[in-house]
Parts: sequence; structure tokens; C-alpha cells
Amino acid sequence: MNVEAAYDSFAALGTVVVVGAADPDRLAAVVRGVRDEIDRCDRACSRFRADSDLTRVNEGHPGPVSEWLCEAVSVALDAARATAGLVDPTIGQCLMDLGYDQSFDRLDPDRPLVVTATHVPAWSRVSVDRATRRVFVPAGVRLDLGATAKALCADRAAARAAAETGAGVLVSLGGDIALAGPPPADGWPVRVTDRADTPPEVETPGQTVAIRTGGLATSGTSARQWARGGTLMHHLVDPRTGRSADPVWRTVTVAAPSCVAANTASTAAMILGAAAPGWLAARHHDARLVRPDGSVETTGAWPLEQPSLLQGTPK
Repeated sequence: MNVEAAYDSFAALGTVVVVGAADPDRLAAVVRGVRDEIDRCDRACSRFRADSDLTRVNEGHPGPVSEWLCEAVSVALDAARATAGLVDPTIGQCLMDLGYDQSFDRLDPDRPLVVTATHVPAWSRVSVDRATRRVFVPAGVRLDLGATAKALCADRAAARAAAETGAGVLVSLGGDIALAGPPPADGWPVRVTDRADTPPEVETPGQTVAIRTGGLATSGTSARQWARGGTLMHHLVDPRTGRSADPVWRTVTVAAPSCVAANTASTAAMILGAAAPGWLAARHHDARLVRPDGSVETTGAWPLEQPSLLQGTPK
């Protein structure tokens, strides 16, 4: 007899967290482990906490810092290398110039846009000494780990909870999904849509897929938009221009062996724009790309979907 998985959800890291346990009796223990890992991530990597390790590094403090931040910066640098700088952790000052200088729910939409400089990528000059737990950043450079830290947290939280409880675990941090342990018999059902914070009872355009291992990540512009000087901004900065990436795609969803790998690819694809399908296909990624008009293009083995699922307008 198959037992249905159990789920819990709560708010953290400025988004909606969904935690699943293939064994319902172990859900509470799974959630405890996930919450603790999320707290470690927030204390290490938040750009908006005065007491975070990342804030200390960005303000020039020599360290040492937490092991969590050391790993997060190392992962971000790996992502930069893997994408030839498309996923760039040194865009922190750009995000501040564009107006994303505090937690998203506190942004002032009426403040004027002031862009002081074009971004100069500096990720190749950032280094991490894991032995002494120090992160070295060039003067004038501010790190932002938004493209990879949340995905790393999902991977770490799922692996930790599965190891501690023996249960199959799903962790979704705003649509960045990581799996660990044995999945339910039919896999984990996941609704791929524009916004991870859409209530389940609200019908939205999208597709439901089943996943059993690895990670799944959706990058898009619907959830984090703001206006500056009459111009609509979003958080996916093209490091080649220092501006929000052109809106060629509404969302890109990628399946990969880990959430970090999936999120790295989906973020790079959003920034690449029209070249994204070829880039994803060349790297054998299974992906779903949605244009602003709702039309869909897929790469690799991404499953076909019913046209009826694509009707409607974006939220």
C-alpha cells in the first residue's frame, strides 16, 4: 500500500518554502532540519542583514566567516566559471544601483533611478580560503549570492533532512527544488508555473511534472519586479550590461542533478535570451522556456504538455 507524501509550508528567505516527506510520520523532523539549514543560510548569505557574514565581507571585514558562506561563495564562483560569467556573484553594486538595496517587500517604488557605473565583472578576482574561512573580495566590489545561495540551501537542507530522518525529502525554496532520499512511488509531483507563491487553489498557466532525483529550478521575472524612474526592473541582471536582462523569456525551468546546477542553467538562460535554447541543448539540459506571450519551447527530454495547460495570461 502506497502512503501519500505529507507537506508543510512557511515563509522564509523572502519567499515561500515547501517541505515534503515521503513518510508522513517523519515530516515534523524533516521540517526542523530544513528550518535550521535555512537559518544558517540567512545568517551567512543575506544581503539585507547587518549581522550576516556576507554583509561583513562586503563591508571589508577580514573574517573569519562561517563555513556556510565559504561554501556559498565557492559555489557561486563555480557557477560563474561554468557559464563564462553569465551568472556573476559580483553584481551586488549593480543591484543596489538599480534599486534592489533592501528586502523586496520593503522596496520604495517611487525612488528615482540612479545608475552610477557600468558593471565590471570581478568574479575571477574573488577567492576563498576554506582552511582559514576567509573570503577575499577586491575593493569596491559587492557580492550578491542570490543566483546560487538559495539553490545551495535547498540542496543542503534536503540532504541533511534525509540523512537525519531516513525519509525521502523534497525542499522547495521559491521554486528552487532539491530532492534527497527515496521518493514516493510515483515521484514528486511539481507544478511548473510563473510564481512559486501562487496558492494551489488558484488556476494558473503551467505544467505538472513528476521528478524523482536531483533538482529543478525556475528562473523568471514575475515575482521580483520593481519600478525606478518609470522603468520596470527585475532582479536578473545581465553582467554584460549591468542592467536587468532583456525580457525574451518569462520563465526558464531546468532539471539537473542538483538544484544548484539547475538554477545556474536557468539563470544563465534567462540572461542569454534568444540564444538560450541552443545553449541549453548543447549542455544536454532538459528545460522548459516560456515566452512573454505564453508560448513554450523545450530542450532535451522535457515532457510534452497539453495545449490547454498553456492558456491564460501571466500573473
